[in-house]
Amino acid sequence: MLPDFDSPAPALARPLGQATAQGPAAPVSRRWTSLYGLVWLGFWMANLVPLQLLLPQQLEAIDPASKVSDFAVVNGVSGLAALVALPICGALCDRSRSRFGRRRLWLAGGALAFAAGLIVTGAQTTVTGVTVAWSASMLGLSAVTAALTAVIADRVPENQRGMISSAIYGPQALGVVVGIAVTSAFALSPQAAFAVMAAMLIICMVPFLLHYREAAYGSEPPLRLRAVLTSMGSSLKNREFSWAFGGRLLVNLANSLGVCYTLYYLTDALKVPDPDSGLLVCTVVYLLAGLVATAVAGTLSDRLGRRRIFVALAALLQAVSGFLLASFPTYSILLVASALMGAGFGAYMAVDQALITQVLPDAESRAQDLGIMNIGSIIPPALAPLIASVIINSRHGYPLLFTLVGVTATIGALLVYRIRSVR
Repeated sequence: MLPDFDSPAPALARPLGQATAQGPAAPVSRRWTSLYGLVWLGFWMANLVPLQLLLPQQLEAIDPASKVSDFAVVNGVSGLAALVALPICGALCDRSRSRFGRRRLWLAGGALAFAAGLIVTGAQTTVTGVTVAWSASMLGLSAVTAALTAVIADRVPENQRGMISSAIYGPQALGVVVGIAVTSAFALSPQAAFAVMAAMLIICMVPFLLHYREAAYGSEPPLRLRAVLTSMGSSLKNREFSWAFGGRLLVNLANSLGVCYTLYYLTDALKVPDPDSGLLVCTVVYLLAGLVATAVAGTLSDRLGRRRIFVALAALLQAVSGFLLASFPTYSILLVASALMGAGFGAYMAVDQALITQVLPDAESRAQDLGIMNIGSIIPPALAPLIASVIINSRHGYPLLFTLVGVTATIGALLVYRIRSVR
C-alpha cells in the first residue's frame, strides 16, 4: 500500500473549512474533538507506558546490574531513529496521494507498523533485541505523529487550537495511568502488556479514521532528499520557528529528565516498599493535575488570544518541581512535585501546540515542518535516559538530575519570549 508521490490527488469535495490566512474557517465539532482525543489516548498509552514501565521492567529482568545504562542505550538508539524518521515522514505525508487521503493513509499505516513494533519488542529477551525492535517501532510512531499533528493545521481554526491541544495532551497522563493500572491489576508480563498497548493503539485509532474527511489538496513535486534538506534548513532559519523549536525541545527534555527514572528512583533512592504501586500513585497525581491545567490553560489561551504567558508560566511550574525534588528527596515531596510537573507539562503542551501552528513558515509543507517540530517532543524522552544515566551513576546522583530539570525548564520558558509574532 504505497502512495503515489508524483500524481495529483483526485478531485475531492469542497473542504469543510475554507482556508484563510489563519487556517480553516469552520470550527471542528465536539464529536471530531472527542475522536481526535481518543486517538491520542491510544498513542500516549503505546508510547509512554513502555518508556515509564515496560521497558524498565523488561531490561531489569534481562540484566539487572546494568539496567540504567541499558535503558539509556535503548532510548538513545531509538531516538536517533526517530530523529531521522520524523521529518522524512512529514515530507512524505505532505506528498502522498491516494483515495484514502494523505493523512489517513499515514495514520493507518503508521499505527499498524507501530503496533507490530510493540509486539515484537515485548518478545525480545536480549538488550540488543529490545534496542533493535524498539528503534524499528519508532518508524511507525513517526508516521503517526507526522499525520496527527498536520491534521491540526489542516482542519482546526486558529481560535480553537488551544482547545484542540488540550485534547492532545489531556489524554497523555490518562493513557499512562490506564496502561500501568491494567498491567498491574492483571499482573501482565512485559510481553503481554506490550501486546495490550498495541491493541489499544489500533482500537483508539479506528473511529477517527472512519470519521475524518480530508480537505482537498493540490499536487506536490516528487520527493528528493536534497529538496527535503533544503526545506528543513529554510524552516530552521526562520527565527520564530527556531525559538519555538528550542523552547519545546528544552521543556520536553526537562519533563523527560524528571520522569524517565521514576521507577528506579522509588526503588533505589527512596527505597519505597512497593515501587510499582508508588509509580502508579505518582502518575495518578500527575494525571489529575495535568487534566485540570490542560483544560484551563487551553481554554483561557483561546479566549484571551494569548499564548506566550501561559507557555512560560507552565514551563516555570516544571522548573519548581525539579528544584523541589533536588532539595527534598522524600516520597511526600515527590507527590507534590508530580502534581506541579503534571500541571506544568499539561498546560505547556496544550498552549505550546497552538503557538507552534502559528509560526509554521510554509502552509504547503505543514507535515514536514511539524515533523521537525515534533523532534522537540519525541527526541527528549529518548535523550533523557542517556543524560540521566550518566548523572545518576555519578557521585551527585538524583539531586543533580533534578537540579538540571529545573534549570532546563527555566531556559525553555525564557526562549518563549524570543517569539515576537505571537502574543
